[in-house]
Amino acid sequence: MKGDLGDARRLWDSVPSGIAHALRPGIAKVSDEVIEEIQTRIPEYARPSDEIYIKVVRLAVEEAIGRFLDRIEDPDAPWDPEPFRMIGRGEAAEGRNLEPLQTAMRLGARVGWRRLTEIAGPLGLSPQSLYDLGEAIFVYLDQLADAAAEGFDEARAHAAGEMERRRHRLLDLLLSQPPAAAEAISDLAKAAGWRLPRTVAGVALDDQNGTPSLPPDILVGLERPQPCLLVPDPNGPGQPQMLEKGLRGWRAAIGPAVPLERAATSLRWATEALELARRGVLPGGRGPLRCSDHMATLIVFKDEELVGALAASRLAPLAHLRPSQQDRLAETLLAWLRYGRGAGEVAARLHVHPQTVRYRLRQLEELYGEQLGDPDIRFELEIVLRARQAAREGARPS
Repeated sequence: MKGDLGDARRLWDSVPSGIAHALRPGIAKVSDEVIEEIQTRIPEYARPSDEIYIKVVRLAVEEAIGRFLDRIEDPDAPWDPEPFRMIGRGEAAEGRNLEPLQTAMRLGARVGWRRLTEIAGPLGLSPQSLYDLGEAIFVYLDQLADAAAEGFDEARAHAAGEMERRRHRLLDLLLSQPPAAAEAISDLAKAAGWRLPRTVAGVALDDQNGTPSLPPDILVGLERPQPCLLVPDPNGPGQPQMLEKGLRGWRAAIGPAVPLERAATSLRWATEALELARRGVLPGGRGPLRCSDHMATLIVFKDEELVGALAASRLAPLAHLRPSQQDRLAETLLAWLRYGRGAGEVAARLHVHPQTVRYRLRQLEELYGEQLGDPDIRFELEIVLRARQAAREGARPS
């Protein structure tokens, strides 16, 4: 723009300053012509019944013309782009892009140039002065367009920032405990442009640079102590595939789908699953981990002290054995509980000889006696053995 201002300055210096005084009485007439041309040619500005809007348009046109004449009279006068930035902000507030405004400016410049050529003779303008004046009009037009674009961009950035702040506040409300009032959530969701879904899922994320590539209807809380997302209708058509693709490369855990008022619960489960994945208890590769695929493990590890106490009781018959013997018998007992009481099936699962399994099962019968016939004890044994297996897998070096 500095180069344009220098060019305009040289052009304005070449135009007799008295021309501005001669042109001022015609501002109202030229403004009428410009406004008529704009409203005829640009549908966005055609509001003949809106007197306030027409008044605003007139003020903008007269301001542009008046300031142009000011520059001719005093090329050293300071350039204040704020009125035209305000016009750009107004276009953003109306929800338009800048194309209609730019078209209106070009039409205005064309009308002004046409009027100048009509009165060049009576004003005594030489062809060179008329040419220089026309050049100054179009350099000035570029300055107006730049100022309007700055205001437009400022307004759009402010609106985007305000919308983002509302969405962050909405996420806070949805995840608050106890839950916020439904009316407060509904009002803020409307202000944030977020459609209230029937179900949501919380997604816990590991700290990581960047932002997941996800649709705008997902609420993002990367700045929270536990970075997270809130996904509307997570089981809807295409949603699982979208999450899989959008979270590729991230370590994440997706909570179960729950009603909106239980969003915090879903995120809590996801956070616990992510922590178990960090420990290696749950698979923690790149890409999302789904709580719904690991509910039994999550339940078992919900209270590890309680599970530990149960394990101390139920695995007491193995306590006197060497660690390697404990591991072999615990592995065999879990496979027996999970896959049936046939030695062949257990052997196939453990990749050992059936005779080895029979030998271990006899040892277990001697150690546990009639306890293995009690369904409640077998259930508790499976719980503690699953927990033991998961914990040991998590403790192995990756």
